[in-house]
Amino acid sequence: MSNNSHSLALGYVLWIFGFTGAHRFYFGRPVTGTLWFFTAGLCGVGWLIDLFLIAGMDARADRRFRVGRYDYSVAWILLTFFGVLGIHRFYLGRVATGILWLLTGGLFFVGYLYDLWTLNDMVHEANGG
Repeated sequence: MSNNSHSLALGYVLWIFGFTGAHRFYFGRPVTGTLWFFTAGLCGVGWLIDLFLIAGMDARADRRFRVGRYDYSVAWILLTFFGVLGIHRFYLGRVATGILWLLTGGLFFVGYLYDLWTLNDMVHEANGG
C-alpha cells in the first residue's frame, strides 16, 4: 500500500507563496520554512531552487508521516486560511485549544506561528502515530 500523506499538487500551490516558507512548513521542514519566511525565500534564490526540490520534499514527507483518519492537506488548508480562528484544531479534535485560539486570535498570533512548526506532528499524533 502506498503512503501519500502530503499532496504534491498542494506543495506546488504553496510554492507560489514559497517566499513565505509555506511549502517548507507543509512538508515538515519548519527550520528552513522559518528561514524562508524571514528572508523572503533567501531573497528569492532559494524559492526558485525549491521548484526543483519539491518532489523530493514530498517523498520525504510521505515516508515520515502516515496516512490516517485526518488528512494533512485539509489540516494545512484550514491552518493557512483559518489558523487564527483555530479551525484546524477543531478538525483534529482539539476542541479546548480550538476555543482558546478562536477567542484569542490564535493566541495573539503566536499560537498560529507555533502551529506552523507543529501541525504535521499534531496530525500524525491524531492519526495514532
